[in-house]
Amino acid sequence: MKKTAFSAADILVPNDKIDMKKWSVIACDQYTSEPEYWEKTQKNVGDAPSALNLILPEIYLESADVDKIIEKIHTVMKQYIEQNIFTEYKDAMIYVRRTQGNGIVREGIIGKIDLEKYDFNKGSVSEVRATEATVVERIPPRLKIRKGAPLELPHIMILIDDPENTVIEPLGASAGSFRKLYSTELMMDGGSIEGYLLDGETQNKINDALCNLAENDAFNKKYGLDGEPVLLYAMGDGNHSLATAKEYYQQLKASRPEADLSNHPARYALVEIVNLHSPALKFEAIHRLVYNVDCDKLISEMNGTLGLSDNPSEQFFEYICGGESHKVYIGKPSSNLTVGSLQNFLDRYISENNGKIDYIHGSSNVKALAAEKNGIAFILPDMDKVDLFPTVIKDGALPRKTFSMGHADDKRFYIEARAIL
Repeated sequence: MKKTAFSAADILVPNDKIDMKKWSVIACDQYTSEPEYWEKTQKNVGDAPSALNLILPEIYLESADVDKIIEKIHTVMKQYIEQNIFTEYKDAMIYVRRTQGNGIVREGIIGKIDLEKYDFNKGSVSEVRATEATVVERIPPRLKIRKGAPLELPHIMILIDDPENTVIEPLGASAGSFRKLYSTELMMDGGSIEGYLLDGETQNKINDALCNLAENDAFNKKYGLDGEPVLLYAMGDGNHSLATAKEYYQQLKASRPEADLSNHPARYALVEIVNLHSPALKFEAIHRLVYNVDCDKLISEMNGTLGLSDNPSEQFFEYICGGESHKVYIGKPSSNLTVGSLQNFLDRYISENNGKIDYIHGSSNVKALAAEKNGIAFILPDMDKVDLFPTVIKDGALPRKTFSMGHADDKRFYIEARAIL
């Protein structure tokens, strides 16, 4: 039987005694400049068992006591296991129906991805690929969390390009025949979510449909790449989390060269696959906030380096500084995308002049933060999602933080877990 990199996993789900609304919290890479969001989340959770106690919101990654926080996370993971908070479902896939805050339903399937078939390096031809540049400097602090952790909780969303809706969407019509594992509202305007356990026959149909996608890859044929490895799984969210899982597995293999780790739990990572063509997936630009810089100097150098002007061109963006807004066009692009040309300049400028750069969802948020921090907000245009797979196939990974799939409130929430030791 043919298989792809995605398969069933031994999945842990909180038992029916757990308050799921307090358990499930949003992905750790959200609200990185808004501590008040995480403070309010902590108040909502209180002393109840919660995924919040098993993750490290990225806003705290550079905290002075981060090592103590990580140690506490590992301790709580062990406590939750000992307290039998979870029910384990062996060789399972879970069909997820997430009703977002806007009322649109996003469907997905939870399972595991084979890290042997994933390579995050630019130019990779692996079955599972990064869609944006992976910043290797961001891996070590995340690696501290994974090392010694008995559990993983995914906010990893992987996209499949299935315009005919052959893999995930057929499950919706049969949802009533599957065992419902959970149904809950989500906190902080997150909408609601339901999870259904898929039987073996349904899993086989999913696998066959995924294999069929791989064998009939339209983009490889379009670009004359027949016979080349197919891009079947493209990262949507959680790229650095999956890269961290890969690095942990690589280090584990290197430390035990004599051991057969082909069936080790660390070879895999728990993920959700979602169809790129889901109406719930809206690709939105991730904007840039730059602060702790000499704004006039940065703007002056940016004008010269990028050849900014009022003359219309394919690449453009808006920047706000001191309350004044300027829409400009790039005359000297260094990338095929606006975000790439801007990012190349900002990376070089900050490396030479210091300063901070943050990546913000929502134009109103980045404008408000720029005023608060006396910085510069860069508003970028959205990317058409249908360009994702062909762009990655032709050009490799996009610049980091090129796009976001929907608003922050609609990001993936943690529910399921998996043992990785």
